[in-house]
Amino acid sequence: MDIIKAKDIIIDFIGKKLEGTGIEGAVVGISGGIDSALVAYLSVEALGAENVLGIHMPEASTPESEIEDAKKVAEALGIDLKVVDITSVLEGYRSAMPDIEDTSAYVDGNLKARIRMSMLYYYANMLGRVVMGTGNKSEILLGYFTKYGDGGVDMEPIGDLYKTEVWKMSKILGVQESILEKAPSAGLWEGQTDEEDLGVSYETIDKVLQPILAGEGRERVHLKLGVPMEDINSILLRVRSNLHKRATPPIAHLDDLRDDWLS
Repeated sequence: MDIIKAKDIIIDFIGKKLEGTGIEGAVVGISGGIDSALVAYLSVEALGAENVLGIHMPEASTPESEIEDAKKVAEALGIDLKVVDITSVLEGYRSAMPDIEDTSAYVDGNLKARIRMSMLYYYANMLGRVVMGTGNKSEILLGYFTKYGDGGVDMEPIGDLYKTEVWKMSKILGVQESILEKAPSAGLWEGQTDEEDLGVSYETIDKVLQPILAGEGRERVHLKLGVPMEDINSILLRVRSNLHKRATPPIAHLDDLRDDWLS
């Protein structure tokens, strides 16, 4: 892929999506990770620094380094950054729902993502702006996001960039080394990393997904790339089982029960 050309297409996409809507600005949840950093950079290119608000939403287990990296992104771009600690909101849920103490880190992590989505939309509604998504193509295809959490956005600027392409574009745009080099993490629980959750590296995921989407069979991909069939099957199982995350909620259609109003 021509990364420079891809960058220009995304910037043009952002501008055109807002054109004629009366909306001039965007809100970006800046986690301190590479995806949100890239979206912030692209949003500033498209809309101007004065029209982009960054929001960092740490909680008790968030490493200080994540907060510092979020601040570095905002400083480099010259955008306003609000740091909103969601610990008390999480505690509010825990006190209202006693059973929450018995949930897994996964369930608790999804709650954090949905709280963050609510915060982003609060500011977006208050300021008359849109919420920028930070999901990349690899994550979206795998369903590696929280439904109505980080998947609840107005647009996905980098949604057609594989994770490995996100790294390439971020490097070209000058995203900080501390962000480029860190292990990808959704920050949903202490010590969590994406690749450990997925059981496969993003490099392998992208190598498998690209030929599969181009119509290659899994056996051919296995033989050509040398990726273990176990990993290929794991990746494709995630794609199939998470299709619901990328679809409109199903509706029970009742049109056949209604009288034909034309008759």
